[in-house]
Amino acid sequence: MRLLPVVVTVFLTVSVAYYVYIPLPDSIQEQWKLMMLDAVIRAMMHLSHWMDPLASEHYITSIRQSVEGFQSMVNGMASSEPDRGGAPGVKVSDITFAGIPVRLYEPPAGGEGHLRRGLMFFHGGGWAFGSVKETSYDKVNRMVSDELNAVVVSVEYRLYPEVHFPVPYLDCLTAAKHFLSEEVLSRYAIDPDRVAVSGDSAGGNLAAAVSQEIAMDDTLSVKFSVQALIYPAVQALDFNTPSYLQNEHMPIVYRSLAIRLWLQYLGVDLSLVPQFITNNHSSLQHTHIDPELRARLDWTVLLHPKYKKNYKAVIVEKGSQGAVKEVPEMLDVRSSPLLAGPEVLAKCPRAYVLTCEHDVLRDDGMMYARRLQDAGVTVTNHHYEDGFHGCFSFITWPLDFDVGRRATRDYIDWLKNNL
Repeated sequence: MRLLPVVVTVFLTVSVAYYVYIPLPDSIQEQWKLMMLDAVIRAMMHLSHWMDPLASEHYITSIRQSVEGFQSMVNGMASSEPDRGGAPGVKVSDITFAGIPVRLYEPPAGGEGHLRRGLMFFHGGGWAFGSVKETSYDKVNRMVSDELNAVVVSVEYRLYPEVHFPVPYLDCLTAAKHFLSEEVLSRYAIDPDRVAVSGDSAGGNLAAAVSQEIAMDDTLSVKFSVQALIYPAVQALDFNTPSYLQNEHMPIVYRSLAIRLWLQYLGVDLSLVPQFITNNHSSLQHTHIDPELRARLDWTVLLHPKYKKNYKAVIVEKGSQGAVKEVPEMLDVRSSPLLAGPEVLAKCPRAYVLTCEHDVLRDDGMMYARRLQDAGVTVTNHHYEDGFHGCFSFITWPLDFDVGRRATRDYIDWLKNNL
């Protein structure tokens, strides 16, 4: 009988190791830390899915509660970190802009000059997760406010499952127009020629889409002067780009999860996930997707050969019937800013686009950078060969990664020099 505890212990140890371990590229640093983080996230998602039939609330809500609990635990572990909050002199207020909740960061008095810079930030999270109050976003926005003498506005837009497209976009657009109004700029002493919009992942999608709308709105006297996009999701027509295939099983966002988040945002029946995985939803039989539109996301032309590797374009002759008619949101530039015409992109402000090698969204960001450049926009593309999706958010101990700290520093330095 003494052997039984040993057998059980070994079995549990092997099972946990099997669940935690995933093969990672050699270029990824701090591999075990990433594996452990990914295992925790997967466990929370799996548990929420298993509990979903028994729960009275949506599984997304359950995951949010688990994430909040995990975040609280991490905050407690990091409580002794000297620079945990970053820039303690920054004044932080939770207010509303035209009815939209925002977190406002004001730099300490006595910054450079009289007028200050301004930045509007949209957090990531697949349009279903995330908050302005998350430690990582809060820390970065405090740093930006302090180092750039900038007024930063982080928008708490509404999320799935409470809402879906176009509500998050409209929340962000409403807050942006309010921020750019002469009254607000004057109230916070912001230079109207030095206002930026930024966001990561889903927030990068929102930042790009809002930037386009603001650039085309002739009724606005003040527009964004720069846009800073961190691994943005900018299209939902091709889920077989080289980066989607290369990083299909790469943390933190797997290919299947990315597609699921897109479908949730667009209000699509999740039973159609297999159709989207195989690009059946964008087959040649869909006359709504004409050759000119397809050219706007043709990675075989827009990507550098280094990133195309040996992958081939997946173009389906005949796919799911009526997918585009059922989901017209796929072709809406407010959800897929990569589909905007060159005349729109030409009016957009100069851009910073951060991309990561080990990220399903790598090619989205690179294609958008290329199309902006082709339209005459000045673009800086910082690419991290050791980067993975979400690394920008991991800068606070114990969830800090060297690539995250470098990405954050490069982002802030670019804003210093270009805003």
